[in-house]
Amino acid sequence: MRSTFAVALLSLSLAFPGLASAADWTIDGSHTAVDFKVRHMMVSWVRGSFRKVSGSVQLDHSNLSASSAQITIEASSVDTGNAKRDKHLCDADFFDVEKHPTITFKSSSVRKAGSDSFEFVGELTMLGTTREIVMLVSDVAAPIQTSRGGTKTGASARFEIKRSDFGMQYSRLMEAGGLVVGDVVKLSIDVELNGAGK
Repeated sequence: MRSTFAVALLSLSLAFPGLASAADWTIDGSHTAVDFKVRHMMVSWVRGSFRKVSGSVQLDHSNLSASSAQITIEASSVDTGNAKRDKHLCDADFFDVEKHPTITFKSSSVRKAGSDSFEFVGELTMLGTTREIVMLVSDVAAPIQTSRGGTKTGASARFEIKRSDFGMQYSRLMEAGGLVVGDVVKLSIDVELNGAGK
């Protein structure tokens, strides 16, 4: 895994010379939110979050196109505010957490999307299936110095997937047509990153 990540970073450094000045950041899981929403009975959105997330980001604030990321989410940390529903989401109908405990994202390339935003193109792996997604990253905060001598920054990201693309087929048809649980899932990440120190 480390060698694959190193190759990805080397490729990026050749495509974007500014990568050489990119800094290593670690996701602060206690101050990061991974939220999602999915249609229920075609009329409303049910929302939830994943409470446990970790990973690392290479980020150059002076050259956002020289960035990369790898993220790991613990599938069993899903939380929709309803214990019965969360238990169902963890079983084989949905995330099947015993067989597939993590959801991962690893960027493979990056492209400019605006003056202060960019897109990560990369591989999302869930339920043992890997698909390419595009993640829009914006609201990149300027680094700040912490009282402990470290640095922090942050950003927001959003993307959407189809559950069925990852083999998550469970739903029920309504009598009037349409699915009880929608196929399209919209996700957003508000991430806080730790640099040197804490």
